Amino acid sequence: MDPQAGTNRTAVTEFILLGLVENEKLQSVVFVLFLFAYLVTVGGNLSILAAILVEPKLHTPMYFFLGNLSVLDFGCITVTVPAMLGRLLSHKCRVSYEACLSQLFFFHLLAGMDCFLLTAMAYDRFLAICRPLTYSTRMSQTVQWTLVAVSWACAFTNALTHTIALSTLNFCGPNEVNHFYCDLPQLFQLSCSSTQLNELLLFAACFIMAGVAMVLIITSYIHVAAAVLQIQSVEGKKKAFSTCGSHLTVVCLFYGTGIFNYMRLGSVEASDKDKGVGIFNTVINPMLNPLIYSIRSPDVQGTLWQVFVRR
Repeated sequence: MDPQAGTNRTAVTEFILLGLVENEKLQSVVFVLFLFAYLVTVGGNLSILAAILVEPKLHTPMYFFLGNLSVLDFGCITVTVPAMLGRLLSHKCRVSYEACLSQLFFFHLLAGMDCFLLTAMAYDRFLAICRPLTYSTRMSQTVQWTLVAVSWACAFTNALTHTIALSTLNFCGPNEVNHFYCDLPQLFQLSCSSTQLNELLLFAACFIMAGVAMVLIITSYIHVAAAVLQIQSVEGKKKAFSTCGSHLTVVCLFYGTGIFNYMRLGSVEASDKDKGVGIFNTVINPMLNPLIYSIRSPDVQGTLWQVFVRR
C-alpha cells in the first residue's frame, strides 16, 4: 500500500464494477433481460402517469401520490440500469470516482423519497377511510404538495449526508466493486480508512427513516383495518382492502429488500445475495409497482384502456 495514499482524499480515481456475471455469453443474456425490464418499467410507469394526467376522475390525492411514485420508479431504474447496459455493450467496467458518487447520491435521493412517499400514501388511506367527512380539507392540494416537498427535502438531506461522509474516506486500492452499481456497503469494503462512523450513520439513518415510517404505516393500517371491519357492505370492504392491498404489497417489497441491504453493522463481505437484493431494489420493484397498482385499480385499468386502445 502506498504510504502517501492515506494523506490524500483518495488515491483511487476510478472503480471497476464487476457486474452480475463474468461469462460473455451470460452477459448477452443479462443485457437482453435488463433492457426488456427497463423498457417495461419505463413504459408501465409512464403509462400510469399519463393516465393520471389525462383522466380528471383520477385527479385525487391517492393518484397524485401514485403519479409521484411512478416518477420515482422511473428515476430509480434510470439511475442504475442504462449505465450498466452501456458497460455491457462497451465491455468497459470502469467508472470514475465522481460518477460513482453521483450515482450513489441520486440513488439514495430517490430511494429515500420512496420511503417518505409510501408513508404519505399510508396517511392518505387512513384519512380517506377513517376520516371521510374531513378528508377533502385534511388532504387538500396544499397538504399534498407540502408532504411531497418535505419528503424531497428530507430525502435530499439524507442522500447528501451519506455522499459527503463517503467522500471523506480514503480509497487507496483495491478498486473492484462486487456489484453492478455504486452503493454504500460495497464501497465501505474498499476503504483503507475506518468506516465505523459511516456504517453507524447509515444504520442510524435507516433505523430512523425506516423505523419511523414503518411505525406510522402500521399504525395507519391498524386504524384502517378496524374501520373496514365495521363496514357492512361486502363490496365496500372489498374496495377498501383492494386499494390498501396494493400499497401494502409495495411497502413489503420495498422495506423487505431495503432492511436486508442497509441495516447491517460491520463490513459484511459482498456476495451474490447483495446483487440479488440490488436487482430487487433497482429493477424488480420499480417494474412491479405499476403492475400491482394497475391490476388492483379498475379506474387505472379503464383509463389505460381508453387512452391506449379506444383512442
